[in-house]
Amino acid sequence: MTNLDENFEGKIALVTGATRGIGRAAALALAAKGAHVIAIGRTQGALEELDDAITPLPGSASLVPADLNDLDGIDRLGGVIAERWGHLDILIGNAALLGNISPTAHIDPKVWGEVMRINVEANWRLIRAMDPLLRAAPAGRAVFLTSGATQSLPAFTALYSASKAALEALVLCYAKEVEKLALNVNLLNPGHMRTAMRRKYMPGEDPQTVPSPEVLAPLFLALCAADCTQNGALVNFVDWEAAQAGA
Repeated sequence: MTNLDENFEGKIALVTGATRGIGRAAALALAAKGAHVIAIGRTQGALEELDDAITPLPGSASLVPADLNDLDGIDRLGGVIAERWGHLDILIGNAALLGNISPTAHIDPKVWGEVMRINVEANWRLIRAMDPLLRAAPAGRAVFLTSGATQSLPAFTALYSASKAALEALVLCYAKEVEKLALNVNLLNPGHMRTAMRRKYMPGEDPQTVPSPEVLAPLFLALCAADCTQNGALVNFVDWEAAQAGA
């Protein structure tokens, strides 16, 4: 897909849900290659722990304690980035909620609203706020995290599955709209990863039987690299890993 040795020095990368799991892995991978990471997370303490981990790396970080339920706050963040840097090289839309594992007919309307707000509407607001900044970058890259649940559609996951299916439609439409630009927009399905969401969904599972999110680092770098030509793709980590092993 790309040269994994590319240097990201000087690039500005925004990562949502950056304090743990897949978002943290993405933030550290980009910082390790020299990027300045704008890290969004809900808790100051977790953001500071991420900052401590980034400090010895070639890159750096700006910490943004924010809840993506504050949709107007996403617009304000776009204004701050525009004023300070004038562009955004990389957007990683990672933050998501699982919601309740529940029969479809029993989903709580309040939970439905919050999951759809974080998993779908917040990502739309990110696209809306960051699109001009991504277009202003020499090679803007946006990667949104999806799930295999949109295809397997497990029982009792209607809310999560529906939200990720909506996200996929949103992102793939956006990708078609920018296909003639230097901006590439893709979806990444990480598969089963050792995350807090996975623990909630599979509480009896031995976490050591699933990969740590850090294994995704090379794929994040590949999708965010300037020489990545993919746009409008849904990249499954297991397929990408198999292709790399066979290369």
